[in-house]
Amino acid sequence: MATELAWPTSCAPGAYWNREADQDLVCVDVRAETHDVKTFTFRAREERYFSFTAGQYFLFELDIDGEAHSRCYSVSSSPLVPRAIAITVKRVEGGKVSNWLHDHLAPGSTLRATGASGTFTLPAQADTPLLLVSGGSGITPVMSMVRALADARRYPDVVFLHAARTPADLVFRDELLYRAKTTPNFRLLFLPERAGDEPGYTGVTGRVSEALLKVAVPDLAQRTVMCCGPAPFMKAVRELALALGVPAGRYFEESFDAAVLDEEGAAPAAAAAAEAAATFKVSFAKQDKCIAVGAEQSVLAAARQAGVRLPSSCSNGLCGTCKSKLVSGSVDMKHNGGIRQREVDAGFFLPCCSRPLSDLVIDR
Repeated sequence: MATELAWPTSCAPGAYWNREADQDLVCVDVRAETHDVKTFTFRAREERYFSFTAGQYFLFELDIDGEAHSRCYSVSSSPLVPRAIAITVKRVEGGKVSNWLHDHLAPGSTLRATGASGTFTLPAQADTPLLLVSGGSGITPVMSMVRALADARRYPDVVFLHAARTPADLVFRDELLYRAKTTPNFRLLFLPERAGDEPGYTGVTGRVSEALLKVAVPDLAQRTVMCCGPAPFMKAVRELALALGVPAGRYFEESFDAAVLDEEGAAPAAAAAAEAAATFKVSFAKQDKCIAVGAEQSVLAAARQAGVRLPSSCSNGLCGTCKSKLVSGSVDMKHNGGIRQREVDAGFFLPCCSRPLSDLVIDR
């Protein structure tokens, strides 16, 4: 990431938010973006600058009815506005945390948070042509990128495709239209599935497809693709982008649903291989449960399938929410910074990104 898209860290010691420790954030503003999406803006309780890169996320900790919950939310604001951060959250049917935020979080409320973290960030090369793709509330990290580029007065060739159910569900609709009018080299395409309650809507409707991408982004193979949205949406975009010539090394996506992809078997061949591979007995000591986990499955994905409750959030080895003590056995863990070496040395591991190498006993 080019340094001009992140706030410099050369101020006096103590002026910056400590990304390694849980700290209090104070909500200073709540804004309705659509009928079911709100943006919550926070400042540090002790005045601090936030140093993060567009596309990163914070881990939030909440106590709801006496039960602890952790969730990762991407920052939707620009890192070049460093006194505050904003997250944009969609109300989800049955969503414990998202619904609590919508119903209870107000200016003056406090939350504990850690961060920023994450590797879903823009390429360092300032002139890289981009295709930014978002589905629904997956727009949040991508919007942070758009705002950061504008604040830094960087104008690479950007095509932004934002998909939603209806025009009324297009998050940041007015701001994106404004940026499309005023930002050099910025092309915008809204893609609602249907017109919904706007029968006079004259834009394109439907779902992302090969035909649409060929017309809207004829030079797609020369672009770097940044995609965020629901898992099925990202899977469709990924397959289309690769089929249309985007090298795998220039396709990037952000998802906090990796364990769901694991459960559903995003790649049928891999799922079949997992069934045929060796399985191991994994015991959860505190829950007095024992499950079979395939050698090619993550422990978290198998636990979810079997109804075993484990805390989780990013499911990518980034946030550390699922961190657990391994009493016995060994795993193959490929994490993304969510656990420190001293914790690994002490016997902890991340079930979301670990596959069993033997029978396991977990202190959960």
